[in-house]
Amino acid sequence: MPHSKVVLDFWGRVKRETGIRGGFQDAYSLGDNPSLTDELLALVLEGRKRATTTLVREMEAEGYPEPRPGEYSVILDGSGEPRAVIRTVSVRRVMFRDVDGDHAYWEGEDDRTLEGYMREHTKYYNRRGEALGFAFSDGMEVILERFELVYPLAG
Repeated sequence: MPHSKVVLDFWGRVKRETGIRGGFQDAYSLGDNPSLTDELLALVLEGRKRATTTLVREMEAEGYPEPRPGEYSVILDGSGEPRAVIRTVSVRRVMFRDVDGDHAYWEGEDDRTLEGYMREHTKYYNRRGEALGFAFSDGMEVILERFELVYPLAG
């Protein structure tokens, strides 16, 4: 999928400032509305959020590429502007009900507990399922991605 000139110019600047070579896998926002997107981006930028979860059914319906370790992604803000670059560190697939407390902690959201994670992600996936025409269940497969922030540079 072609990316906007703004995203490509941002990626060019990131490469010049960091020495990263090659391309990026995708450009996307976290969350399903501008307010949530900006809230999650802020958690990434402050270093609290170092993981994300993607519902496989949502990924397939929306045509997102599956994250791969070592790949870079451009993270957009709530208005669609590029604001950060992450590098995928690890990826694993599990059923939603089998997400563990360690992953919930590194998601960095709510109170960082597994209970808070399950509550908020269930709300989110129910909304996404409704929007995409399927009923969410905790037996659906998710992709658990750990990442590191590579831009903006620390300090």
